[in-house]
Amino acid sequence: MVSIIIVGSGGREAAIEWKLRGSPHVEEIFVSPGNGGSKNNLSYAETDFNQLADFTESKKGFAIVGPEKPLADGIVDVFLERGLKIFGPTQKAAQLEASKVYSKYFMKRHGIPTADFRVFDSYQLADDYIKHKGGNVVIKADGLAAGKGVILCRNVIDASSALKNLMIYTKFGPAGSKVVIEDRLIGTEVSCFYLSDGSHIIPLSTAQDHKRIYDGNRGPNTGGMGSYSPSLFLTDRIQEEIHRIAGKTINGIANEGSPFKGVLYIGLIISDGKPYVLEYNVRLGDPEAQVILPRMKSDLYLYLEACVDGVLEEMDEIEWDDRPAVCVVMSSQGYPGNYETGKVISGIKDTDRIRDIHLFHAGTKRDEAQLTTSAGRVLGVTALDEDLMTTIEKVYAAVRLIKWDGEYHRSDVGMNAVNYL
Repeated sequence: MVSIIIVGSGGREAAIEWKLRGSPHVEEIFVSPGNGGSKNNLSYAETDFNQLADFTESKKGFAIVGPEKPLADGIVDVFLERGLKIFGPTQKAAQLEASKVYSKYFMKRHGIPTADFRVFDSYQLADDYIKHKGGNVVIKADGLAAGKGVILCRNVIDASSALKNLMIYTKFGPAGSKVVIEDRLIGTEVSCFYLSDGSHIIPLSTAQDHKRIYDGNRGPNTGGMGSYSPSLFLTDRIQEEIHRIAGKTINGIANEGSPFKGVLYIGLIISDGKPYVLEYNVRLGDPEAQVILPRMKSDLYLYLEACVDGVLEEMDEIEWDDRPAVCVVMSSQGYPGNYETGKVISGIKDTDRIRDIHLFHAGTKRDEAQLTTSAGRVLGVTALDEDLMTTIEKVYAAVRLIKWDGEYHRSDVGMNAVNYL
């Protein structure tokens, strides 16, 4: 049996911890730094690579990296240099997410369908281009911005304001010193996930994220305000096309000298019946993990181990629960802008009386006997049931039981799929 060390503190890491606790191959799980809902928290930050490696070595353990920043900063390389087992891509392979500029040029090199784009490190040239395009563009910060560095613009005023925030006012620091400006595609977005051992892939289930803060997909982007799985918008033909895109991506980055081991997250938009890649992520999505993992019937650990050992082709296809899952993210009022923390959370235990409800802690903290808020996204509440509408009703019944001063959540998670049915 193996000791697991999960690096991270959010809802995605909580879902990974929950899923791995059901594996007969896992003896113990540690989470660093963890949150108010995780057990066996360690005091190391996500950036304490050597201390995390020391602890993993002392346990002869298996490390799993949840968030993107330690991957982009090279945690996997540190572990591999010491001969330690760790699930996730190397720093070079993680550039698929860490740099929007790199990823767009990568897609162009390998014939992967994506929106037409231009790259700028000059504010004036970028602003001139925006005016030339009439402002109906998408502006992306090159570097990591916690899921908030993508701005969808409808006119020149909006686009110029977004550009100033990134390049002049440095809202996201050096991440916005260079930008991608791309044509805005119209369609339905979907998230697809693949496990990879560097040369082979196995698909995870699909999911649909809700990025905007307000109902009706209005307002600024967030890290994600809810999700459901599986996506209902994909035909067999489109899924085959997406699978080819995933294969091209894994083969392409391997041929460029950076074999990808980990989870490849492909954010796509289906426009005029064709999939286009919007972005790559190099880890499980958050909150997509909170709906994908509860539907996974197979042993997650065995698949992660196969990726690290390079034997994924020996594994069977993953078995899935046919029931849909819906996750609603409960957040602090004001997120993704300024918000208060330290609010006392109540009602958690009341959700126990509802069957097939899972609570995934994110921005929570234990203060003596109290559970309090500590971040923008606080809890992910996930439900499963026989059909999507029943699942939505169930998840919101659980959400209504949980309270704190200044709690906010979207009230329409999953409804776009219900309207589609």
